[in-house]
Amino acid sequence: MEKTRVLIVTQEMDPYLNLSDISNITSKLPKHLHDKGMEIRVLMPKFGNINERRHRLHEVVRLSGINIIMDDEDYPLIIKVASLPNARLQVYFLDNDEFFKRKSAFSDENNVFYDDNGERMVFFCKGVLDTVKKFGWAPDIIHCHGWMTSLIPFYLKTAYKDEPIFVKSKVVFSVYENTFEKQLSTKFSELAAIHGHIESAELKAFKDTDISSLYLAGAEYADALVKGSKSIDKKVGDHIIKNMNKKPVLEHFENEEEYLQGYADFYQTLLSN
Repeated sequence: MEKTRVLIVTQEMDPYLNLSDISNITSKLPKHLHDKGMEIRVLMPKFGNINERRHRLHEVVRLSGINIIMDDEDYPLIIKVASLPNARLQVYFLDNDEFFKRKSAFSDENNVFYDDNGERMVFFCKGVLDTVKKFGWAPDIIHCHGWMTSLIPFYLKTAYKDEPIFVKSKVVFSVYENTFEKQLSTKFSELAAIHGHIESAELKAFKDTDISSLYLAGAEYADALVKGSKSIDKKVGDHIIKNMNKKPVLEHFENEEEYLQGYADFYQTLLSN
């Protein structure tokens, strides 16, 4: 019997970057799933405040050569890898000097939200899907954690819908508490469009680029939803309640052991339907 393949995509993960609830969940979930006999791969951004020496990151040369096109500009994608401590698992980091070299994740030293966070999000989401294609590894479950991953469910239902490697993938999207109050650049929809595959009008779900709108857009295109935090945005919560009969929802667990097993059971239920 083939192992269930789970791709975890996250904007943060302990011990590499710890900013919110996301980092704790995504650090423990891969090991639990691996111990349950699943095949796991993890992708996240390589933010500049992730210490490469301490965590023993190194470039994966065989995955080099991918360029991400945005606004008619080519941006090279560099893939690095590290072993997750106390687990026989690898974490892949997506890097680019233009977007991720700076020494903080989403805001500068004065807590000013970066103007190009939208561009960084687009680069990351496109990069994730192109990297998985380069792996030649077809995931059964793609579990996206956090607002920075919210384009991935949309891309998988539009520009990448006919890609053989993703045809059977079920997309799970976890929503968490709001962590910023700013909006992404007004150019976000234009940059997120993939010329020849997506028109800007198709991105109407992303027209309001505050964090609750990003979570709503991710939730709209995902096959299943997870409440990753006890407290989530009211608009997002109302949307989930309204659509509970249309797609599966996993409620938030306070107990760690319960939520880890709950995620594993949730995946198997999705795949059996």
